[in-house]
Amino acid sequence: MTQSLIFDMDGTLFQTDKILELSLEDTFDQLRLQNEWNDATPIDQYREIMGVPLPKVWAALLPNHSEEVREEANAYFLERLIDNIKAGQGALYPHVKEVFRHFKENECSIYIASNGLTEYLNAIVDYYQLDQWVTETFSIQQIHTLDKADLVKHIMKKYEFSQGTVVGDRLSDFRAAKENGLEAIGCRFDFAREEELSEADQVIEDLLELQIK
Repeated sequence: MTQSLIFDMDGTLFQTDKILELSLEDTFDQLRLQNEWNDATPIDQYREIMGVPLPKVWAALLPNHSEEVREEANAYFLERLIDNIKAGQGALYPHVKEVFRHFKENECSIYIASNGLTEYLNAIVDYYQLDQWVTETFSIQQIHTLDKADLVKHIMKKYEFSQGTVVGDRLSDFRAAKENGLEAIGCRFDFAREEELSEADQVIEDLLELQIK
C-alpha cells in the first residue's frame, strides 16, 4: 500500500466549481463598479486555465490592467471565495472523507499540495475538518518559483520520503509527480482534460478507486 499520498485541492478534493462562478461574478461586478471592466465575466476563460497560480490567472484575465488592479481583484476574489466556503456554498467531492479515513487507518500519510493561496486552503481544511486526516497542507505561496514540482519536492524533503503518489486533475499535478519520481493518478473530474490525463499513470472516475490500489 502507498505510504505517502499528495492530493491536489481544487478539482480533486474540493468542488471549486460550486463557488467559482459566484466569486468570480462578484469580483467582476466590483471591477465594473470601479469602471475597470465593461464586458461579460470571463468564466469560461478561467475554466481554461484553472489550476495555475492566481497571479498567472489575473495576468490572463486582466492582460491590459495594471499590477495594482490585478492584486486588488485577486484580494477581493479570495475574500469572496472564503466567504462562500464559510457559508457552506462549496462541497467536497464524493467520498473524500471516507477515503481519507481509510488511508489514515492504514497508516498512510496524507498531504495537500495546491496552487491555491494559504488562507483559502485553510478555510476549506477548517470548514470540512480535514486536518484530522491530513498531515499538512501546502500552498504554492511557500515556493518562490510557483512551480508545483518544487512544492512536491519540498514536501518530500520535509517529511523524508522518496516514494508515493500524487493525486490530481491537471497537468501540473502529473508533471510534479513525474519530476519527483512519484506515481501520478489523474481524476477525471470537472476541470480535467483528456490530453492532460494522458500524462497520468492511472486515471480514476471516483476517489473510491484509490482504496483498491
